[in-house]
Amino acid sequence: MSYFDAASAAPLHPVARQALSAALDEGWADPSRLYREGRRARMLLDAAREAAAEAVGCRPDELVFTSSGTRAVHSGIAGALAGRRRVGRHLIVSSVEHSSVLHSAETFEAEGGTVTRVPVLRTGAVTVEAYEEALRPDTALACLQSANHEVGTEQPVAAVAEVCREAGVPLLVDAAQTLGWGPVEGPWSLLAASAHKWGGPSGVGLLAVRKGVRFAVQGPVDERESGRAAGFENLPAIVAAAASLRAVRAQAAAEAVRLRELTERIRARVPGLVPDVEVVGDAERRLPGIVTFSCLYVDGETLLHELDREGFSVSSGSSCTSSTLTPSHVLRAMGVLSEGNVRVSLPPGTVAEDVERFLAVLPGVVAGVREKLGAPASTPVAATGDDVLVVDALGRRCPIPVIELAKVIGDVPVGGTVRVLADDEAARLDIPAWCEMRGQEYVGEEPADRGTAYLVRRTA
Repeated sequence: MSYFDAASAAPLHPVARQALSAALDEGWADPSRLYREGRRARMLLDAAREAAAEAVGCRPDELVFTSSGTRAVHSGIAGALAGRRRVGRHLIVSSVEHSSVLHSAETFEAEGGTVTRVPVLRTGAVTVEAYEEALRPDTALACLQSANHEVGTEQPVAAVAEVCREAGVPLLVDAAQTLGWGPVEGPWSLLAASAHKWGGPSGVGLLAVRKGVRFAVQGPVDERESGRAAGFENLPAIVAAAASLRAVRAQAAAEAVRLRELTERIRARVPGLVPDVEVVGDAERRLPGIVTFSCLYVDGETLLHELDREGFSVSSGSSCTSSTLTPSHVLRAMGVLSEGNVRVSLPPGTVAEDVERFLAVLPGVVAGVREKLGAPASTPVAATGDDVLVVDALGRRCPIPVIELAKVIGDVPVGGTVRVLADDEAARLDIPAWCEMRGQEYVGEEPADRGTAYLVRRTA
């Protein structure tokens, strides 16, 4: 079995396993106590904090451990916004942030704050100019991920941080995807990360708040972790998290070169092996181990199941794999194809043979899924004129609306129009993406008695 979903959770690092086992024996006592066992636990906690702070690039007294990366993000955003409440009630986030950041933004809005969601380029990257334009006199906080968790695109954090510093606005960086590869550059103010992303145990996050940043803890204050993370510290997991972070950092430079070559192999060869594929994300400024692509005319959930049968664990941002049947907010913000989306994120230690086997298996798997979907129950098609066709795809889920559009586009003359009726939210993203991939003109959408009508003009 080949595990290719390290961006969700990396396998436990051997060093983390060893440190966890040792800390279970030595670090079970309350580190706030003065007796021998408590002092031993305190020494382990202090050593872990110093190691983590060194990796982050901050002072030990600026860093606290939390119960998860999500908790670190929520606490960091809430505390920074509360600390700068007198400045204003305006928050800036990118449109492709992790859901933990976006959920915090939604909560802030519900409480009366205002939020600017900065758009991204088709690569998934923000521009420094967009953040500069979003800054206002009442901006209390800006947030920006160091790299995107779905497509691997690295963000211009250092430049954005400098712009924010000049404006007197703190920047919170979600560094979950990158901290195992190296420190975040630039004058950032707050940083959050999660241990299970770099091979540490789950249930450990960290939050760094630079000295001088106005910060007000929200909720009941606890005496532990400088009052910023309530509850008894999970000391064995914290020790293991710090040990694994140090271990992966020691191997990061060499492993980055190796994994980048493997993901570049996938990026370069998949479009030639599988027809009608769009590789998404920045081709250069990207994380070493992540590559994402979307396949036309494929049911994402079925594709993932079939790859699992072949021994490959991958993830997807396709609406076809979501219980809400809505496409990934990241892919939607980028304006790229969401159907049949596959994210391959290679953990450290992945061997070239596994990648080659994936490339050998993928074409047959995609072809098999397409064959199953290529002859669906007939969708009513009615001509409304010499140059207009109406495709009724109401009640059909992705990728059926796009499949039916592809079937009939040749039945109208050049300059003619296909009107696709659909009530699947993914169609709003996938039909324009299909038009761009196939060289057809996407005219737009208009209301319909049921669902939405998407208009496509044949250009060739």
